[in-house]
Amino acid sequence: MAPSSFPDEVISEKTVCVMDASGRVGSALVRRLLRRGYTVHAALHGEYEIVEGVCCNNKKLRVFPADPLDYHSIMDALKGCSALFYSFEPPSDHPTYDEYMADVEVRAAHNVLEACAQTDTIEKVVFTSSITAVIWRDGRNSTPSDLDERNWSDVNFCRKFKLWHGVSKTLAERTAWALAMDRGVNMVSINGGLLMTDHLTISNPYLKGAAEMFEDGVFVTVDLNFLVDAHISVFEDSSSYGRYLCFNHVINSNQDAIHLANMLLPPSQSTPPPQRSVI
Repeated sequence: MAPSSFPDEVISEKTVCVMDASGRVGSALVRRLLRRGYTVHAALHGEYEIVEGVCCNNKKLRVFPADPLDYHSIMDALKGCSALFYSFEPPSDHPTYDEYMADVEVRAAHNVLEACAQTDTIEKVVFTSSITAVIWRDGRNSTPSDLDERNWSDVNFCRKFKLWHGVSKTLAERTAWALAMDRGVNMVSINGGLLMTDHLTISNPYLKGAAEMFEDGVFVTVDLNFLVDAHISVFEDSSSYGRYLCFNHVINSNQDAIHLANMLLPPSQSTPPPQRSVI
């Protein structure tokens, strides 16, 4: 990715929107964008103090309540913005991925892209997706080098093995791309690996099928700072387009797998190498 094409004086004049700014990726993006000098509209579908507690004295921050299923609240947050950084995380009252959550995420993606299409000032949408929208399909035994941004997960395959994270991310991203292309919205997607944070647990829905990802050589992770930098880079680089697979570590040895298991499981539990679990 090319370095930023925006000089400081241009950055200081730009207003961007981050939604959902109460999520892990969104809140980190808000902090980083403010440090770079952007004016930020933080659109939250959650608790205000997540952002306000960190950035409450920053005059370049405006906070908006924004429900991704409420088109008008999205439009309010986007007013005057040149970009939207969009990521979806399940709400606290339904934190798991299932068929219902897949439907919610698809509807949210449609609303957000439609709102961007109706906002004249929007220059680019940076859409957060996942590697799980890329890797799942029949005939999994192809080599990792066969996978790139042109690949899409097979939704029927995901449903068969209850890989709901893959279902949700694939359908939502496809919906976003279809609307972006139909309405002429300049969109780039970041398909990230397993997000490594202090709060990562074995219940993370990305980990469904982890043994198979490990076996296929496509079990990848990404640090939060690396992921945030990627989002900002694709916005600031005028030549960016399409999908970008984003990760900075591949779990491809038993030692790597055991190290991750030790992070996820209580110390008293043993952590043997991954075994086949769902397929």
